[in-house]
Amino acid sequence: MRIFEDIESARTSLFMRSYSDTAQLPDHVTKRIREVFGEDLSAEAVVDRILQDIRNRGDEAVFEYTEKLDGIKIDKLEVSPEEIAAARGQADQTILASLQLAAERIRDYHTRQVQSLPIGRTDFIPGLGQILAPIELVGVYAPGGTASYPSTVLMTAIPAKAAGVDEVILATPAQADGHISPLTLAAAEMAGIERVYAIGGAVAIGALAFGTESVPKVDKICGPGNIFVMLAKKQVFGTAGIDGLQGPTETVVLADESASPVSCAADLLAQAEHDELSSAILITPSKSLAEAVSDEVERQLERLSRSRIARKSLEKNGGIVVTRTMNEAIELVNAYAPEHLCLLVADSEAVAPKIRHSGGIFIGESSPEVLGDYVAGPSHVMPTGGTARFSSPVNVLDFLKVTSRVELDEDSFKKLGPHAEAIARAEGLTAHAEAVRKRLNLE
Repeated sequence: MRIFEDIESARTSLFMRSYSDTAQLPDHVTKRIREVFGEDLSAEAVVDRILQDIRNRGDEAVFEYTEKLDGIKIDKLEVSPEEIAAARGQADQTILASLQLAAERIRDYHTRQVQSLPIGRTDFIPGLGQILAPIELVGVYAPGGTASYPSTVLMTAIPAKAAGVDEVILATPAQADGHISPLTLAAAEMAGIERVYAIGGAVAIGALAFGTESVPKVDKICGPGNIFVMLAKKQVFGTAGIDGLQGPTETVVLADESASPVSCAADLLAQAEHDELSSAILITPSKSLAEAVSDEVERQLERLSRSRIARKSLEKNGGIVVTRTMNEAIELVNAYAPEHLCLLVADSEAVAPKIRHSGGIFIGESSPEVLGDYVAGPSHVMPTGGTARFSSPVNVLDFLKVTSRVELDEDSFKKLGPHAEAIARAEGLTAHAEAVRKRLNLE
């Protein structure tokens, strides 16, 4: 791995993320775009074209793009209840048991979160309060196709159901045989999802946002995906709500000389194997650890089934930054605001409180990020691309909305009305002023 001892050099290269229209796509993706659209298009232009087609042509466009982009010809978008019900019997029972454990822990965590919130009506002072209530219809997106991610189904749908959402539907791409992975369908059933649609990528986001003849228009879309999914969510925001713009996944390992090079390398590679656009970065004040981790990464790479992807990810977006002090390392972490932060330091009690910007913090050898990905409890859908500076992991608050409640008595109106009238006239809104004046019976 590249080792940076010049902090400014790391800031201007390693820390510069661009997941938008200017992002450099892998060669095989640009080739596929050329084949499908007959010209070279940016990721944003591809998404814009797909969304416009779905808005205008509904199911017809969804079927067309599913065949063109995924190479799969399907005759219906919605998975039958019978296929969902049969999934448990078709899936690996050992993995199902692990998913069931994960589902229970995710449900327990988010149910406890709901219990800590003032659901329903709350009065702050006489006549003023709020109503905290769940959203009606949520669309969950889970990546799929060549791989299946049942964990993502659990991590998005269960918090929504815990929050009290009336209905959660799932969109996820089919496999080459035109069917969705039984594990994904089994996870959907565990999470309380009743309707599943075999649609992937930006096509799925468009169908959920605009609605089609087969797919209902949802109130909010949640779930991670590749750059096309992220850009589609960005473009449909306003038509539907979104949980955030989760781009390519990223991890920072913050470690000192006490850390195991083997664990540091394993955590970095666990991130890098996701995607060539993934980012895996080690920040440490220990040069000896940096060198040991770099060597260990090379050793472990040789044994990975996705070593080619992991290697390209590390070459393009990965690296090791050696700082002068731990405080300087912490400053870099906060500046980068990673999706995941693995904290492998001797004095985590001193370091952890200084981390202000990270989607999740995984503290110590017994809390690796992989547990957070699957079974710890909090949702693994977390903010990427520096958005952890102002946003949060998916949680029950994503599925609740506040309605302000105003019910003032007559005395309060008589006291406040003249002030509202005065401000309205100052802003030139005479109808506003008259709405008060008429009630005060003023001529």
